[in-house]
Amino acid sequence: MGEQHDPDRRSRRRKPVEQTPVQRALGLLTRREHSRKELSRKLSARGVEPADVRSAVERLAGEGWQSDQRFAEFLVRSRVSGGYGPLRIRAELATHGLGREEVTAALATFDGDWTETACDLVRRRFGPVGPGDMAQRRKIADFLVRRGFDAAAVQAASRMAADDWDGMA
Repeated sequence: MGEQHDPDRRSRRRKPVEQTPVQRALGLLTRREHSRKELSRKLSARGVEPADVRSAVERLAGEGWQSDQRFAEFLVRSRVSGGYGPLRIRAELATHGLGREEVTAALATFDGDWTETACDLVRRRFGPVGPGDMAQRRKIADFLVRRGFDAAAVQAASRMAADDWDGMA
């Protein structure tokens, strides 16, 4: 036997309860960390009044639910594991409204070596490169620059790629 269809079922559904700006912001923060700027932008996009946005973000920051420092450290870990260098990460942190001191402090939480990170990335991405293969070394350098590594790391990783090949010969 089939289920009976209840025509009044739709009318019995409860209307969603309108969330306060703080509840909306907290919902965003439970998914992942957000900077103050990003959280404010998202609340504004959802139709929250500017005064309510400021109030909600201030309250959540004051209570420890939102932290630009925690957000910045999360972003650094995330981007480093994605193969990005300090220049790119610094620029991205700045777009989130973080000050120079906050950005510097967040980058300081990375306890690795940027040059070694670049070298590991090259090994994974390109494998060994022949010493005379300037086109491949240029390709490596361009890749690392786009990823946000500084000149010293780019040079060391390019040289390492050729040295690795020499060691294999």
